[in-house]
Amino acid sequence: MANVFDMLVERGLIQQTTNEEEIRRLLGNEQVTFYVGFDPTADSLHVGHFLALTIMSHLQQAGHRPIVILGGGTAMVGDPTGKTDMRKMLTREQIQHNAERFKEQFSKFLDFGEGKALMIDNYDWLGNLKYIDFLRDIGKHFSVNRMLTAECFKSRLEKGLSFIEFNYMLMQSYDFLYLFQKYNCTLQVGGDDQWSNIINGADLVRRIESKETFGMTITLLTTSEGKKMGKTESGAIWLDPAKTSPYEFYQYWRNVEDNDVERCLAYLTLLPMDEVRKLGTLKDEKINEAKKVLAFELTKRVHGEDEAKKAEQASTALFSGANNLSNAPGIQVPSSEIAKGIPLLDLMVMANLVPSKSEARRVVQQGGAIVNDNAVNDIGYIVDSKDIKDGLILLKRGKKSFSKIEVR
Repeated sequence: MANVFDMLVERGLIQQTTNEEEIRRLLGNEQVTFYVGFDPTADSLHVGHFLALTIMSHLQQAGHRPIVILGGGTAMVGDPTGKTDMRKMLTREQIQHNAERFKEQFSKFLDFGEGKALMIDNYDWLGNLKYIDFLRDIGKHFSVNRMLTAECFKSRLEKGLSFIEFNYMLMQSYDFLYLFQKYNCTLQVGGDDQWSNIINGADLVRRIESKETFGMTITLLTTSEGKKMGKTESGAIWLDPAKTSPYEFYQYWRNVEDNDVERCLAYLTLLPMDEVRKLGTLKDEKINEAKKVLAFELTKRVHGEDEAKKAEQASTALFSGANNLSNAPGIQVPSSEIAKGIPLLDLMVMANLVPSKSEARRVVQQGGAIVNDNAVNDIGYIVDSKDIKDGLILLKRGKKSFSKIEVR
């Protein structure tokens, strides 16, 4: 059986490791308990978490034991990594609500059966720490000079780094120590922007327990131009269908740039690499077939096969001009409201095609708004009964975003 570490490298998922040779040996010869932390600062996971979920799935399928850490404690402090301003402080109640939503979503990707994956809230141990004891027992092992060289702090020093954020690295490092002591967790996996936190956690275990633990970072999900993936004009791409519909999720992947298709297939799907490479060789119009596979496979993983089929059918109908729009995304509007007339800008916001009226105005002025098959460039346009066709009004934003208005 192939070593899972080699498979992760082949798929381009690994960015940095603390000891590549030893990590490869452990993953090939022992059952390794590893962990990934997720701070529940929103009520849903998003595309940015998807790589971590995929790696955890690969490792579990290879026989290793994942621990999902819900950062109920660390989320109360806020990770300064990648932030230009201090993160908004959440209440314990908000964090608990978000953590419950995370739990529902994790179960789609990992097996939490007896002896399988674990899901733990780090508030369980961080929330009961005594500050003076923590400073004496843990803080003494951290050099402030060394901490200030970490990338997660460098960018914040210019605008101001709060003392509460400065503690984040100590808390995440303590997580690793706690998990090593209680669960023999020897590997921490995280985004590449977590490298400083990960190596400090491994160093803390070495200093206190005189044992070697390991860190491994995940390639960040970016386009071929180096931009982070997972956002549209309307906002983040969430894994919660109430925040990003299965159709919107499908369309996001259906419309990725040609140069990004093979990497996304390798990073995010569970397809064999032979198939990934074969799909990656497609060019010009044929690359659309690879995009369809990418969109279907990812929508199936997140929302299930039935929803993936519905999204695929809706996309085909909309792009081909077919009449069957039963699975297309949309909203219902009372006929009485349409009869009175609704400003196009308002309706575009109601239909989730744009996040705001100002954005709707910009789209209309640039010629990107289409009512049924008619381009509209009048920001004062009123949608009313004249626009109804077979009980529907089809709104389009450009060529890739659609919403059907069912008139009831």
